Amino acid sequence: MNETTRTYDVIVIGAGPVGENVAERVRAAGLSIVIVERELLGGECSFWACDPSKALPRPVVARADACRLPGLGEAAAGPLDVEAVLAHRDKMSSYWKDEDQVDWLGSVSVDLIRGHGRLDGPRKVRVQTSDGETIALTARHAVAVSTGTSAALPSIPGLDTVRPWTSREATSSDKVPGRLAVVGGGVVAVEMATAWQGLRSQVTMLVLDDQLLQRMEPVAGELVTDGLREAGVDIRFGTSVASLAREDGEVQITLADGAHLAADEILLATGRAPNTWNLGLETIDLTPGDWLKVDDTFLVTDVADGWCYAVGDVNHRALMTHQGKYQARIAATVIAARAGGERVDDTRWGAHAATADHAAVPQVVFTHTEVAAVGLTTHEEQSGRRIKVADYDLAHVAGAHQYAEEYRGQARMLIDLDRDTVAGVTFAGPGVGELLHSAAIAVVGEVPIGRLWHAVPAFPTLSEIWLRLLETHRG
Repeated sequence: MNETTRTYDVIVIGAGPVGENVAERVRAAGLSIVIVERELLGGECSFWACDPSKALPRPVVARADACRLPGLGEAAAGPLDVEAVLAHRDKMSSYWKDEDQVDWLGSVSVDLIRGHGRLDGPRKVRVQTSDGETIALTARHAVAVSTGTSAALPSIPGLDTVRPWTSREATSSDKVPGRLAVVGGGVVAVEMATAWQGLRSQVTMLVLDDQLLQRMEPVAGELVTDGLREAGVDIRFGTSVASLAREDGEVQITLADGAHLAADEILLATGRAPNTWNLGLETIDLTPGDWLKVDDTFLVTDVADGWCYAVGDVNHRALMTHQGKYQARIAATVIAARAGGERVDDTRWGAHAATADHAAVPQVVFTHTEVAAVGLTTHEEQSGRRIKVADYDLAHVAGAHQYAEEYRGQARMLIDLDRDTVAGVTFAGPGVGELLHSAAIAVVGEVPIGRLWHAVPAFPTLSEIWLRLLETHRG
């Protein structure tokens, strides 16, 4: 077998947005680097997650908003052009081609090897290329694992016979199923239910919990439930699947209570698992299939000698692309600094952010009732902090009346009374995603409540909710 050897300062396994950001920033610091990818450059986010999963529901949500505007309601109420929506999705997914990403890597002088990369001991990676070549790589300083996650499928009798959809099939399907069953009640489940119901599939959601978006504020799940049901989605709470079978092209679903349901396709949106099963973790005394535990510089804590980093979803810190890219910026800075013999600590680096801050993880859910949240929620452990909750009906903000008739929404702000700062914010309602960054700044910056009074929102916009929340807090 043909085998070649190469040595670089840094090796990155995985060329999604996270790995690309690590590679670009390490190269900009003057280190030699190679990135290894077995699929498309751009990863899950570009081709099967972020981009297509937002492109699909966007026309559905826009139509729902337009239907509540005088002069537009009747014109917008007709069916969507399914072919045009799917064509837009394809465009946003770059037609599942990565030539632009390859060109970009070349423009920033990052080497690329296409193939399956596996760890092969300390600072070593062995790559099996698609043409049968084996390349043995050695890193002088660091290996960064950015392999992301895949759908975690539950153990259901008959599952292997039905060819279920995961998030990949749900975001890339070229046809609308007549009936779609969605198992799960999290972000993937509600976004795909929104999209495919809007494209004229009959969607049934089978949710084990008693609400949607279980990890978010209850009002968020309630408003999303109302929006989906109004759109025609059948949502069944407290429901689990006992067995599956595909007969004559139909998926036959038997529920735990003995009820039966037929669908053309079934989407399993039941969580994610790390892509570490075939990564060679056993060669560095780690367990294949495990999440990789890291410190706040994204150094893997269970690997000796400080050379292995895990960045993005694979470390289980926050399974979102924007957080992974944030981690990549920090990890790359740290890798470059340590390669140059610098000591990385808060005293030396200060505001340069050499360690991660996890106090404010922003997230937007793109559904009929959009949800945006950052920081603490009332579900979470407050660790003895004195927290006050301020709630306000978004429909009472002047900007909501301008946005749409019969606007429905809710806002919640959590105030740390000892620090007099905002600890968390959740918005639920049409268009609230654009409010989120101001909330993230307030939480991350620990802006004193007294200063927020001087951040005057423009009238009449949805951002006036900030003033109303502060007034509610003051009482």
